[in-house]
Amino acid sequence: MSRVESVVHPIEPVFDESSRVLVLGTMPSPASRRAGFYYAHPQNRFWKVLAALFDEPEPRGTDARAQFALRHHIALWDVLASCAIEGASDASIANPIPNDLERIARIASISTVLTTGRKAEELFKRYARKMIPEANFVPLPSTSGANARMNLDVLISAYQPLLQAVSPGGSGIREKKPAVSISMQEGQSEEE
Repeated sequence: MSRVESVVHPIEPVFDESSRVLVLGTMPSPASRRAGFYYAHPQNRFWKVLAALFDEPEPRGTDARAQFALRHHIALWDVLASCAIEGASDASIANPIPNDLERIARIASISTVLTTGRKAEELFKRYARKMIPEANFVPLPSTSGANARMNLDVLISAYQPLLQAVSPGGSGIREKKPAVSISMQEGQSEEE
C-alpha cells in the first residue's frame, strides 16, 4: 500500500501559440513523474487513443509525444499544481492547489478544455474553470488501466470531441492571439 505524500507538479505544460485544446488530468502519477511526461504509465491508453483518433502510429517517448500533441494543436497539463495524494489514487487527493491555467490562455487561443477522468472534471470545475471561462468544457473518461470498464474502442469513441475540437471547421478552431510561444521543458511526466 502506498503512503500519502505531498506532491508538487514536476512537469511543465506542453503548449504553444497554435494550441487550441487543453487536455487536463489531475496530477501526474508516480510512473509519469518518473518518466518525466504525461500519461507515461505503460497501462495508460491515452497515447493509443490519440494515435487512433488521428490515424497515426502511437508516439513513443517524451519528444515524439510532445511533438504529436503540438502538431495536433493539443496542450497538455494538469488541474493541480500540488496536493497530498496516495500513490496514483485520485480518490485520495487532499489539499489541492490548482495550476495557473491562465499561463496557457495568455499564449494560446484555447477554445476547448477536456478533462481526463471524473476527479479531473470535479477539480477543474471547482478550482480552475474560472481561469478559462470562455472555453468550451468537455469531460472525458480516464484512459488509465484502472478504468477497466472501458475498452480501447469505447475510449476512442468517447474521445471524438477532442478530434472535433481540433479539426478545421470544428468548434475548436478560432483565430489565434499573437504571442510568444511557451512549450514543454525538460523533466515533464505523464498521468496514469
